[in-house]
Parts: sequence; structure tokens; C-alpha cells
Amino acid sequence: MTVDELTRPVSRRTLGSETLLVLGLSLGQSAVYALVSLVAKLTATGGLSKQTASLNTSASARPYLDLTYQLLGILFALLPVLLAVHLLARDPGDPARTLGADLTRPGSDLARGAGLAALIGLPGLALFWAAAQLGINATLVPAALPPLWWAVPVLILAAVQNAVLEEVIVVGYLVTRLRQLRWRLAAVLAASALLRGSYHLYQGFGAFLGNAVMGVIFGLFYLRTRRVGPLIVAHTLLDVVAFVGYALLPKSWFGWL
Repeated sequence: MTVDELTRPVSRRTLGSETLLVLGLSLGQSAVYALVSLVAKLTATGGLSKQTASLNTSASARPYLDLTYQLLGILFALLPVLLAVHLLARDPGDPARTLGADLTRPGSDLARGAGLAALIGLPGLALFWAAAQLGINATLVPAALPPLWWAVPVLILAAVQNAVLEEVIVVGYLVTRLRQLRWRLAAVLAASALLRGSYHLYQGFGAFLGNAVMGVIFGLFYLRTRRVGPLIVAHTLLDVVAFVGYALLPKSWFGWL
């Protein structure tokens, strides 16, 4: 193989296959399982509103074995992110800069991330409440770990893992590849938003809608700024509040879920 062959631009067909494989190993796979879970809930006795969707569940009755499983789950969930970054490294430039996930603007990323979290979080709570009242969501349990010393640190790590995985794959990587595949802007935004909504279907239709709207906002932000860092900050804050808040505050406060 010659040097020219090694440096030849990757074909659109190869980019398309690569994108499908990355999604199939990560959140595309989650979307398929979420759809099956939704069908199971819809066809169960009592319907969707009588079912429960639990996140961050215990994996073993033995505390330190449970902790091991939790940490391994977080670690291996991030491998598709490393794969996506590795594949983007074939493009010109530093992939971290391409994604806007470098640490060159920490203050700006933190500030804009906090602003996005506030923008998404408060309306999101209202939408979730409305979905619960309409019976189009399952009962959500954001954290179901035992009350052990490591529960809160693990929940925070899980929040960071979710944010990095989703924002790098669903926004940074997917938007970059679809633009390289010459998709129209509206189609890129729709694909990213629908994917984000689809892997939340296990929670119900309200969660699908809310996350799809969040996907549009995050996609527009990324197209304008080319920085996924603030999105990771915003997503982490939202999940930390949801997971840790549910774990520490009285459960009677969360009956509306």
C-alpha cells in the first residue's frame, strides 16, 4: 500500500458504515432495547403508567461486588466514546478540538453548561410532571442503589459517564459525520434529536418527547459553537441533580414521578 493510499480521504460509503457501527455498539443499540422495553410496558397488566423504569440499580447483594460491577459498567460504557474519538483522529486536526471537548475554555464551558442546564431542567420537570399526569410515562426511579458510602460517588460518576457518552456520540460525533455525508442541516438535527429521544423510550412517550426537544437545542448549540464541552457540563449537572437528589431527599417528594 502506497503513502497516497494511506492518506486518501475516506469514502462516503465507509463513513456511513462506520457511523452505523459506532451507533450499533452504543446508543443505537440502547434505542433498540428501549423500544422493546416500551412495548413490554405497554402490553403489561395496567399499561404504561403502572410500570416502573429504574436507573442505577444494584447489581449484587454483596456491597463491594456491587461496587465493582458499577465501576466496570461505567468504564466499559465509555469505550464507544474512545472508539469515536479514535475514528475522528483520521480527519485533519485534533479530534478533541474538532469536538470542542478540549480544556482550552473551561470557564466558558462551565458557565454556558450551567445556563443550558437551567434552560433544559426547569421546563423538563414541568413536561415530566405533565407526562405523569397523562399516564404516558412509566414511574421513574432515578437511583436504586443501596444507602452505602459509595452510592453518591458512583451516582456522580454515572452522571458524568452518561453525559460524555451521549454528548460525544449523539452530538459531536454524529453531527460531524452526517455533515461529512452531506446531510442537510434539518436532517442532521432531526437524526440527532430522534436518536436521543429513542433511547429514552423505556421511560415512556413523555421522556421521548422531552429528550428529543433537548436534542434539538443541544444540536443547534453545537452547530453554532462547535463545542461539546458545555453540553457535557449541562448533562452532567442535570443527571447529578436527578440521581443524587433522588438518593438523598425524602422519597415522598418524588411521588409526581
